[in-house]
Formats: sequence, structure tokens, C-alpha cells
Amino acid sequence: MSQESSIALANQFLIAMPGMADEAFAGSVVYLCEHNEKGALGLVINKPISLTLGHLFEKVELSPPQDELAETSVFYGGPVQTERGFVLHEPLDAKGGHYNATLAVPGGLEMTTSRDVLEALSNGAGPRRILVTLGYSGWAAGQLEEEIGRNGWLTVAASPEIIFDTPVELRYERALGLLGVDPRMLSLEAGHA
Repeated sequence: MSQESSIALANQFLIAMPGMADEAFAGSVVYLCEHNEKGALGLVINKPISLTLGHLFEKVELSPPQDELAETSVFYGGPVQTERGFVLHEPLDAKGGHYNATLAVPGGLEMTTSRDVLEALSNGAGPRRILVTLGYSGWAAGQLEEEIGRNGWLTVAASPEIIFDTPVELRYERALGLLGVDPRMLSLEAGHA
């Protein structure tokens, strides 16, 4: 990997700049779960779809959770594998172990793609703070670095509070706030020296 691309962006937010050409990412905040020499993988955290967890559980033949979790929105995670579910959650405590197919994000959250996390939630167990997406966002080796270099994205250390506790419509603004940026001050064009 070149010196330029040796930055590690896992456990960071990618915040789409105004004028993002790709409609799939316009106005998006992406939580990066993995970033290495092979590429990057993340989940959009601010684009709910018209599906609740209760309906999702019924579709996969599980009993819906009995609490307010059933009414929680499922999110568009990105344009890759949109038929597949991804569960972003806080790490389980030492007694809880891990679910199958779990990626532990260095210094951050966990992302699980296996059915066992949904089964735990269906039974009233499992992680308390979750975000469920259909699909994910992926970049080939060097692709994300190139997009950042063209001023397509801003990056900042992620905040679980924005993912789990902030109303969806405020997540973009609050993510920018981590950088001290007011969305109204962003230009559609990159500056040139």
C-alpha cells in the first residue's frame, strides 16, 4: 500500500460532500466498518427504508421483538448486496461472546451478518443498541482514497451516539458538527490553490 493510502479509516464516519455525483450516497453518512489495502466496507446510517424490524423478522420467519424495537426502521446500507442484512451493534460484554460472522471494528462497534443475532433479538436478548441495514457500501483498493482526494467525502472519528441516539434527520448535521462544520457553509465545488 502506498504511503498516501496508509490511513486507517475504520470506526470513522464518511460524510458526503454537497454535490456528491453518486445518488446512492448523496447526503449520506457512512460508518466505516473496515478499511485496508483491499478496500473499504461501510454502512449508511441515515437513510431509512420503508421496512420495520418487525416486518423484516416476519420475512425471515422469526417472531418480531416484543418491544419498541419492532417499530424501528431498517436502513439502506449501500448499493452492494441489497438483499442481505447487516446488523451494526455495540460490542457484547465478555460474558456475551460473539455472534457468528461478526466483524469487530477496531476501537469501535461490531457488524454481524449472521442470523443468530436476529434470533437473539427475537428472543428478547442480543445487543440493545442496533442499526439494521439491507446492503452495504463497498470500495475497491484505493477507490475510497481517490474519492476523498477529489473532495467527495469528509472523514471524522465516529460517534455511537449519532448512530444510535440521534434522530435520523439530524445525523448528517451532527456528524458534520463533529468537525465543527455548519452544513450551510459547505460549497459544491472544491477549492484550488
